[in-house]
Amino acid sequence: MSVSETAGFVPPAYPYDRLVPAERKAAALEGGVVDLSIGTPTDPPPAVVLEALAEADERGGVRGYPASIGSAALRAAIRDWTEARLGVELPAEAVAACVGTKEFVATLPQWLKLRTPGRDTILYPAISYPTYEMGAILAGLRAVAVPVDDDWRLDLSAISSDDAGRALALWINAPGNPAGGLDDLEAAAAWGRAHGVPVFSDECYVEYTWDGPPRTILSAGLEGVVAVNSLSKRSNLAGMRVGWYAGDPELVDYLREVRKHVGMMVPGPAQLAGAAALADQVHVEAQRERYRSRLVRMKEILAALGVDAPLPGGGFYLWVPAPGGDAWGWTEELAETGGVLVSPGEFYGHAGDGHVRIAMVQPIERLDLVAARLGI
Repeated sequence: MSVSETAGFVPPAYPYDRLVPAERKAAALEGGVVDLSIGTPTDPPPAVVLEALAEADERGGVRGYPASIGSAALRAAIRDWTEARLGVELPAEAVAACVGTKEFVATLPQWLKLRTPGRDTILYPAISYPTYEMGAILAGLRAVAVPVDDDWRLDLSAISSDDAGRALALWINAPGNPAGGLDDLEAAAAWGRAHGVPVFSDECYVEYTWDGPPRTILSAGLEGVVAVNSLSKRSNLAGMRVGWYAGDPELVDYLREVRKHVGMMVPGPAQLAGAAALADQVHVEAQRERYRSRLVRMKEILAALGVDAPLPGGGFYLWVPAPGGDAWGWTEELAETGGVLVSPGEFYGHAGDGHVRIAMVQPIERLDLVAARLGI
């Protein structure tokens, strides 16, 4: 990104737009491109969601403006799911809805800056979803990447006292995108409280935790922490834009009041569908099995190429060292020979150079097609 004296801020190229040349090569093969570059779900949503959408008008979900904090039914479903799945009871005032979570991540820094004008920094993992950094940049703030360790976990000891003193928030993401690391959420909460820095925990992959049970930062108490989650990954509902944030009641109250003025509302039918999805765990278990089997199958394919792809602690991505450390070269090669599109690791921070991320969002038969093309 850059700033021009005449034009002001010039947005950088959107990362995935840079894959268009490779995508064209992959699409030229018989059977077309097998797109494993973006973590967009392709599997069907649960039937209960479709039923809720079909009944949306008669249930009052279409004609009036929905509450920006989320309907009482949606917020109750979020609380019930949090208690049943994560073992945390939440008071009603600690929960609010958002339009998916990307917009929450991208707009949060500006709301925090208004709340605490004496600070100017957003801390985020050095290997991570790019919107943490971009949200800070769009708010005119400092974006400071926090190093990760050999297991792709946030190294809290690497945060300088100056950065901590200037921080409006610390982002943490576990299971992590792209590397699947499982951070110590209790340690992050304790660090935030010790330094007076709110900690925002992006937990959208929590249902796909492989090493141990699903976990949330809310287990460490609500003071100074907010967990962010959505139905995009859990229930294959990325197109519905149903997300939520929950935690410190004071922080949640501030954010939902600010967002109310902006008119950030989850559409009424989507709220009905979201409540229905959260009440059903059966479809999630089926989706867990799909992702797990795809991770194992792709690991086998890469092993046949002589490439070791460690299984993640959580999430549905393989984070793979590129042969010779040439991530872009390997991306092009895989597109041209295997017809498969993957993402170079630099999309997730320069600390990811030399890796690629492979999203397990396509059916096994599409992975088998890649294997056949590669002669495996």
